[in-house]
Amino acid sequence: MRLISIFLLLQRLTAPDPAQMENAPDLGYRPVPHGMQIPADLEMGAPSSVDWTAENTLLVFNRGPNPLMEFEADGTFVRSWGQGLYDRPHGMRLDSSGNIWTTDVRGHTVTKMNPAGEVLMTLGVRGQPGEWNDATNTYLLEEPTDLYIGPRDEIFVIVSHGRPVPRVLRFDSTGKLITQWGRQGSGPGEFDTPHSIVVDDQGMVYVADRANHRVQIFDSDGTYIKEWAYKGWPCGLYIAPDRRLFLLSGFSGEILLLDKETGKALGANGQAGPGLGEFGEAHYMVMNPQGDLYIADTVSSRLHKFVKE
Repeated sequence: MRLISIFLLLQRLTAPDPAQMENAPDLGYRPVPHGMQIPADLEMGAPSSVDWTAENTLLVFNRGPNPLMEFEADGTFVRSWGQGLYDRPHGMRLDSSGNIWTTDVRGHTVTKMNPAGEVLMTLGVRGQPGEWNDATNTYLLEEPTDLYIGPRDEIFVIVSHGRPVPRVLRFDSTGKLITQWGRQGSGPGEFDTPHSIVVDDQGMVYVADRANHRVQIFDSDGTYIKEWAYKGWPCGLYIAPDRRLFLLSGFSGEILLLDKETGKALGANGQAGPGLGEFGEAHYMVMNPQGDLYIADTVSSRLHKFVKE
């Protein structure tokens, strides 16, 4: 795994680094307290990912003893579950039916749950890293970081949080592998810590290639189309309900609105630091129906909320 020195990490927690920040106009959001009412007898660990349900509730996937926590829109606590099921929570997405999909980067699994939290499908075997190879009847994953459900209910998974096996795996809705692509490197179609993935309505696949400081774009079969370069570390990609494309630039702490043709940052908010709305690592995000943004911060171990000014 790519290591970050304690000195550099402390720098990122205390001051913004202009060399990692995009030159973009203000996005027009301001940070506010998140308002989630966490019961005194329950612990929420470092938030890793967030999503918003069709029932107008917020889901927080976190690295504490209660890995999945749900809150009403006003912050009222609803429930927690998933205790003992994860080794290191990482990514989370909801599909069009409200099913909850999660990745366990240290447990090496992708899990599909129904809205009640019942497990419907597991890809990989917990605690067993390895390759997915139909020819050898080997059905393992190695450090899955993120996933996305495409427009035809296909499952796109990215693997390798620093190990030399980075790739994209595309499954059908039943979990049967269709294709996979990628390897370690910095050339087209190569990755160094693929960290987030989204698929647009046309089936174009966007991968945040974090340690290569870029986003790569492919068609659904893995054909390389183009790439966009960034100063910081691209961590979390998000397609908003209005189809706008956002990128979280992790350690620089920026929320970026991207031009979907050029990848240029059209607007930005946030920075590194310990204050309200400042980040240790902006990891993954979601937008609620009112347009508010919720961002999971794994390094500062905080949940952030931004509202329109």
